[in-house]
Amino acid sequence: MAEELDWSNIGFGYRKTDYNVRCYYRDGKWGEIEVNSEETINIHMAATALHYGQEAFEGLKAYKCKDGKIRIFRPDANAERLQSTCRGILMPELPTEKFIDMVKKVVSMNERFIPPYGTGASLYIRPVMFGTGAQVGVRPAGEYVIIMFVTPVGPYFKGGFAATPYVVTRKFDRSAPLGTGIYKVGGNYAASLQANNWAHEQGYSCEFYLDAKEKKYIDEAGAANFFGIKHGVYVTPKSTSILPSITNRSLMQIAEDMGIKVERRQIAIEELEDMEEAGACGTAAVISPISRIDDPEVGKSYVIAKDGKPGPISEKLYNAIRAIQLGEAEDKHGWVLTL
Repeated sequence: MAEELDWSNIGFGYRKTDYNVRCYYRDGKWGEIEVNSEETINIHMAATALHYGQEAFEGLKAYKCKDGKIRIFRPDANAERLQSTCRGILMPELPTEKFIDMVKKVVSMNERFIPPYGTGASLYIRPVMFGTGAQVGVRPAGEYVIIMFVTPVGPYFKGGFAATPYVVTRKFDRSAPLGTGIYKVGGNYAASLQANNWAHEQGYSCEFYLDAKEKKYIDEAGAANFFGIKHGVYVTPKSTSILPSITNRSLMQIAEDMGIKVERRQIAIEELEDMEEAGACGTAAVISPISRIDDPEVGKSYVIAKDGKPGPISEKLYNAIRAIQLGEAEDKHGWVLTL
């Protein structure tokens, strides 16, 4: 029961809630939003999602705020990114209005599972869309479903906002240039499991990828975007193989609002020598500061947080984005949906 949860220690994982919402695409159009309390779905054994990877998902959060209101961060941006993914793997685009209606409904119907203000926890919203139509040949399905479910979560990393070590993987690539890396599809995450498992076995928080073509440039940090602070400038990779993070996009705007210069460009791994701060950013962790990045195959180690603590600019950015999400700072860009 929601009332019995230890909100400050719930971790990041799935917990059953009361309802999910679903919408089916049949005969060339999206149907009405349906409410469901089942955790399972029956699909055809020849569904394209199972055989050819026609599947996409998103992640966003709802917060119970100090004023008692519920706030959801940038659902329109998630709708747009899902639409981009759908174009990339030939699934029908769900209109933004319907996406937001589904978000509102699933959050409102599971309000008792939204963690209380001040616990550091939030309600994670997971939209997932996939092909349900049967195909044996490699072609798009004729039918699809999008399901949105929610689950209360704590910090993605156990330490929360604390600097931790990462490790470069040169043996594995998560995605390829001009491949599906710019889309939020499950296959990209399956491709990261070996490297992620290896990194954890070595005692690191996460794996760190270089570009797949030349192994010269920083691509991403596990399933999150990378950013660094170099000579006071916010730098983040420009690449055709990494997912455009909504959190990173937001942090770049907040940095500019603070008068911090922002550069989105190729970043050679050697530039880590000159980074005063670095972090991985995404919906789940918001910002995960990086203490050092080891590159064992070439015998290099880049120590970034020499005192082992998050840097001042990272902390400032983290506090600023959290204040917007919680309704404690002006939402000058109209990012927050308030229920």
